[in-house]
Amino acid sequence: MRVTVFGGSEPKPGEPAYLEALRLGQLLGAAGHTVLTGGYMGTMEAVSRGASKTGGHVIGVTCDEIEAWRRAGPNPWVQEELRYPTLRQRLYALIDLCDAALALPGGIGTLAEVAVTWSSLQTGAISSRPLILIGPGWQAVIEQFNHVFRSYVAERHRRLLTLAPSVEAAVEILDKSSP
Repeated sequence: MRVTVFGGSEPKPGEPAYLEALRLGQLLGAAGHTVLTGGYMGTMEAVSRGASKTGGHVIGVTCDEIEAWRRAGPNPWVQEELRYPTLRQRLYALIDLCDAALALPGGIGTLAEVAVTWSSLQTGAISSRPLILIGPGWQAVIEQFNHVFRSYVAERHRRLLTLAPSVEAAVEILDKSSP
């Protein structure tokens, strides 16, 4: 299965968020999944590293706009690079090319990735697939969103995403959803 992992660029090696992402990559790689990430540092690097070290194939989806904005190249664990000119093309490639998407904690970019994926599932722009948000931060955000905007989001659309308390739980949910 091709699994996109969204997450922040800020975590550094040794930090809890980096270690959590590394563990997720290890679990996905050991299960034989192909992992797609944004290809750069932080969560993307940790997931790529973990997956690569446990035999998973790692695809880094990169873009010219990011590299013009922030001096960065693909992390060393990317085995295959898919490069796009724009951030928008990169985002849609990460969504369109996966069979499932997982989101670790992150910032504005990660929130945008989750929102576009969720909206694409809601409208049928992409075929049905798991969208799993990992950790208590996402649970708090989604619960608050659903509470405040309850009249705007139908229950059937709320069910398009799944909340997982940990990376282990997320992979278990993912494995149960596999054909």
